[in-house]
Amino acid sequence: MKKRIGFIGLGVMGKPMAMNLLKAGYPLTVWNRTRSKMEDLVKMGAAPGESPKDVAEKSDVVITMVTDSAAVEAVILGPSGVIEGVRPGMIVIDMSTISPSVTRRIAEKLKEKGVEMLDAPVSGGDIGAKQGTLSIMVGGSEEVFKECLPIFEVLGKRITYMGTNGMGQMTKLCNQVICALNIQAVCEGLILGAKAGLDLEKLLSVVTAGAAGSWMLSNLGPKIIKRDFEPGFKMVHQLKDLRLALAQASELNVPLPGTALVNQMFKAVEAAGLGEKGTQAAIVAVEKLAGFKVEKK
Repeated sequence: MKKRIGFIGLGVMGKPMAMNLLKAGYPLTVWNRTRSKMEDLVKMGAAPGESPKDVAEKSDVVITMVTDSAAVEAVILGPSGVIEGVRPGMIVIDMSTISPSVTRRIAEKLKEKGVEMLDAPVSGGDIGAKQGTLSIMVGGSEEVFKECLPIFEVLGKRITYMGTNGMGQMTKLCNQVICALNIQAVCEGLILGAKAGLDLEKLLSVVTAGAAGSWMLSNLGPKIIKRDFEPGFKMVHQLKDLRLALAQASELNVPLPGTALVNQMFKAVEAAGLGEKGTQAAIVAVEKLAGFKVEKK
């Protein structure tokens, strides 16, 4: 018999993830701060939760997929939070990207109630969320990880156990450092090609097939030249992740000069009023420096 799942947070990533769990036959209770975002899932057969506490009371496993550390703390530890509705033996899986230290603190609080927690942030954007092909990096008890593997297999294709609580989040921060620098590289390559007068579609075709090929180049490169800045992953969220990465780097005394530079470039995009747009909007800051726009002729 499949576990009853509670899903909290139905944004760009959370909603398609919850839909995939429903399609896989899991009994699902959902909750979102903006209740209108629950409607499509309720029409598909999910039960609406009245609060995170209510979701926990009706579930065996609760998944959270919300914006940041403060939001995770609020829905799990806050008034009418998940912790008020749990019972011993339950599992809480946080799939947001948050501070490793906050993750460990929440896990300790839940442990006092006899509840296990996994931190399981994801990579793959809205495309991976819709297709169920996310990369999932997991921290927590290995035994609990194995118990939850059937759930993860509905949501992702590469699912990796990384160690104790917080290690999933540390892995995601490493991922975000690489992603951010990769986006910057894509933008700089495209602005150089555009200014030189290259056919940008041909440029993308050539470089994606060679050593420069990457997920970012293949998926965001075409959006950049079409000036499609609609979010698969928002710039404000990438900035939040870079702040977390730089904070962890400071604690560990690890210099990340490229990350610090890209953080400032992305902040320029946010200052231009594009924080709610996708990370491909990074091109705007590069264009401003170059005094030239990247766009399909």
